[in-house]
Amino acid sequence: MKAYANALAWRLTGNRKYSRRAIAILNLWANLRGFVGKTDQDKLHAGWIGALFGEAAEVMRESPDWSTDDIAALQAMFRRAFYPQLLTASHWNGNVDLTQIDALMTISVFNDDVSAFKIGLQRLEARSKAYIFLQSDFEPGAGDHRISPAVWFDPVRWVDGLTQETCRDNGHHAQFGLASALHAAEIAWNQGVDVYTPQTKRFTAAMELLARQLLTGDMQGTCANAVSTDTVFNTFEVGFNHYHYRVGLPLPFTERLISERVRPDGASELNIFHETLTHGANGEYVWQQ
Repeated sequence: MKAYANALAWRLTGNRKYSRRAIAILNLWANLRGFVGKTDQDKLHAGWIGALFGEAAEVMRESPDWSTDDIAALQAMFRRAFYPQLLTASHWNGNVDLTQIDALMTISVFNDDVSAFKIGLQRLEARSKAYIFLQSDFEPGAGDHRISPAVWFDPVRWVDGLTQETCRDNGHHAQFGLASALHAAEIAWNQGVDVYTPQTKRFTAAMELLARQLLTGDMQGTCANAVSTDTVFNTFEVGFNHYHYRVGLPLPFTERLISERVRPDGASELNIFHETLTHGANGEYVWQQ
């Protein structure tokens, strides 16, 4: 978080004290040898940490304070320590895989690694379909085995935009999963790959359903038990910037949630970090990867 915050501060102000601070953090972490637990928790940690380190590194690549040797050392560390955790998908809930994908794609941009980037794109397409429900994906009455009520935490109503973790904890995990999917789509967009358009219905349905639930405190009939709607993360700005400002789609519940909840007190945590700062200025975001 400190590396990325200082990178943004340097990009916004031009003050090289922030540049030097961000670089000092990145250079220190270039010594990381790897993750030793060999568990899915390592994969999750690599996703959370790698997403911010990759973004910070790509911003700082333009700094005159960062030597080519130090840049190469960080790239080597990413290959050594992070790739083993990110290139194999976690078997846990979908938010973990999406967090891995976010990190893998941002690091692959910094590493100029086309192969890893393509792997991230392929996993994003597969996991988006597995994480965000659309009725059009499935044949009515076919008993499609991909819809397992237990895996989706037993929804009582299947609606477009339902996430695999809506009925688990939409006040936390669903917001993290959606944020990571949108982050990855934004990284792809800035590399000339349009993930947003083929995923328009899926992503906007998820944004609007989640925003409506968080605004009303009502699960809209999707889950048997009430699920937390108290915590709102800074999740929605990246997707809203694209679908509303770039494309012109009305997203009334998302727009209201951003205005009433996200911008006043939306939480930045882990790889959900200062989205309003980077993407919330009426479509004129200050940084793009």
